[in-house]
Amino acid sequence: MKTLREVECGKTATVHRLTGEGPLKRRIMDMGITKGTQIYVRKVAPLGDPIEVTVRGYELSIRKSEAENIQVSL
Repeated sequence: MKTLREVECGKTATVHRLTGEGPLKRRIMDMGITKGTQIYVRKVAPLGDPIEVTVRGYELSIRKSEAENIQVSL
């Protein structure tokens, strides 16, 4: 199982599972990232942080540390 951090630019992945504890997991879910959601990776900053994705029709930038808590399948 890959994490969102490992997905390459231009690829679409489906959220399989969210890891993490309490406030971090709640914050990810509040951004619209839930199980079964399609995520398109638009850009990755030159140093890898942040990652720009499209979720549910809107653009979102997330940190590498947050992306590591999102397990996806391609």
